[in-house]
Amino acid sequence: MRACIPLVLAVLCGLAWADLYSAPTSCQGRCYEAFDKHHQCHCNARCQEFGNCCKDFESLCSDHEGFSHSSDAITKEEIQSISEKIYRADTNKAQKEDIILNSQNCISPSETRDQRDRCPKPLFTYVNEKLFSKPTYAAFINLLNNYQRATGHGEHFSAQELAEQDAFLREIMKTAVMKELYSFLHHQNRYGSEQEFTDDLKNMWFGLYSRGNEEGDSSGFEHVFSGEVKKGKVTGFHNWIRFYLEEKEGLVDYYSHIYDGPWDSYPDVLAMQFNWDGYYKEVGSAFIGSSPEFEFALYSLCFIARPGKVCQLSLGGYPLAIRTYTWDKSTYGNGKKYIATAYIVSSA
Repeated sequence: MRACIPLVLAVLCGLAWADLYSAPTSCQGRCYEAFDKHHQCHCNARCQEFGNCCKDFESLCSDHEGFSHSSDAITKEEIQSISEKIYRADTNKAQKEDIILNSQNCISPSETRDQRDRCPKPLFTYVNEKLFSKPTYAAFINLLNNYQRATGHGEHFSAQELAEQDAFLREIMKTAVMKELYSFLHHQNRYGSEQEFTDDLKNMWFGLYSRGNEEGDSSGFEHVFSGEVKKGKVTGFHNWIRFYLEEKEGLVDYYSHIYDGPWDSYPDVLAMQFNWDGYYKEVGSAFIGSSPEFEFALYSLCFIARPGKVCQLSLGGYPLAIRTYTWDKSTYGNGKKYIATAYIVSSA
């Protein structure tokens, strides 16, 4: 598929995030100090592991990307290598004949705020729904109706909904995609066992925190995959399956796109504008035709290896960057941070 313009979504997608995080203090004179829970951000040797470093930690305290010690660092080349392995391992992805897209009108970035519907037809002309009977797809879809999309309304999970989270993690951990990711992170000394890895995924993705006025109204999974509405605008919502199902029900109206990726098979990437049952999404980037485990793996890889930063990947020989943000207002475990969001920000 062809890019109508170079994809540079960081400015368009990320401006609102600046208002959600308080300004960090500096690592000036604090490099490798002992951990102090009272500090707003940290400069100790393990702060990158827990995603709570001050913003200038890497420039002041480290010569390496990833962890501060060379024996623990994850290099850009290693990230690109494992992302290619994950790409090749995604046997559950859609085949060419499984999806027919009608991307229609490509617009310029200056037009994304117009909120004009320039595409009279749906984005998805056809999807082979046999895909959705695959275990990871079915488990993923079961999660999508467990959330209230408006922030400020607390999420309260039933025993069944909690069991569905566990079922999803259990199914994706059976796949070659997640086994590749775990093997890589285990080799990088991030996790000592698969169970430790799975438990951490559950906390970072499904742990609740507050974006609005009520405690526990959001999570990384809800934001990235299901989508939310905050202050009258769509936030998150970066998943093609969710988009297709909502469009099929008449709840999503596809308006236009600003980027259509270079891949000639699935997964591909599309950056689009749409209306979700009365609320507008100015730029929503999403993989198209990928399995749930593929997206979950790449976003998790980037959050673990480059928390709160841009993460440079390689997929089928094409570069792609993902940006993650940490949620800085609450933590789990020993100071670990939740995923606030993750989305595609650039491609050649």
